[in-house]
Amino acid sequence: MASSTVPASHTKVVSHDEWLAARKEFLTKEKEFTKLRDELSRERRALPWEKVEKRYEFDSTKSKITLSELFDGRSQLIVYHFMLGPGWQEGCPSCSYLADHYDGATIHLANRDTTLVAVSRAPLAEIEAFKKRMGWKFTWVSSFGSDFNFDYHVSFTPEEKQNGIVEYNYAKTAFFSEEGPGASVFAKDSTGDVFHTYSSYARGLDILVGTYNFLDLVPKGRDEDGLAFTMSWVRHHDRYTEGYFVDPGQKYEQPKSASNSCCSAESQS
Repeated sequence: MASSTVPASHTKVVSHDEWLAARKEFLTKEKEFTKLRDELSRERRALPWEKVEKRYEFDSTKSKITLSELFDGRSQLIVYHFMLGPGWQEGCPSCSYLADHYDGATIHLANRDTTLVAVSRAPLAEIEAFKKRMGWKFTWVSSFGSDFNFDYHVSFTPEEKQNGIVEYNYAKTAFFSEEGPGASVFAKDSTGDVFHTYSSYARGLDILVGTYNFLDLVPKGRDEDGLAFTMSWVRHHDRYTEGYFVDPGQKYEQPKSASNSCCSAESQS
């Protein structure tokens, strides 16, 4: 567990007038950053679209559902690619960390013509079991048996893993798991055609993590600099304890496969 005090080296105590002067100087930079972020968002919205030609179907609690039907009557869809592979005992802790922020957002997004759903390659029964454990309410569907995860480069074939290089975050790279995190955005026009407008991966997902934005305000920040894997401190929210230990040398470990799962053989292949 991290120290409950801020190291003296982090602090510089000054008079109120000096504090206010420093704060106002930094405020100028914050305003510049806000304007730059606004411009980046404008440019993101102006990116070209590609039409989704393939028909994708997902397993949901309402039986089979298409990508178009995931919009749920709205014209914009955000898909979070949640790392839960077939046969895994549980979802990725880091993806779970992001997902803890979703339930409070879905009603607000719906009132801005946007639907948010999670998609995983695990079979629906495994998704539903983990969702129940975590107490989440957001829509979460299974792409098991579909090309969806592979086409959007968040699942990797045994052959790719064996070669040690996969396509992720728009580059050929070594990767630590058979599943990767990401977010993809889709739009639907008045004719019902669906378009892929944007996908983001890795650090591009930071903006979705409200807790990180809170931590960026405090003196210690995210406090991850000394960790071999920056998110190694993250736990499923039902596994934090008063004295839990963070191993600074711990690297990412894919959740283990459930030996009693019908899909465990595939996930281990």
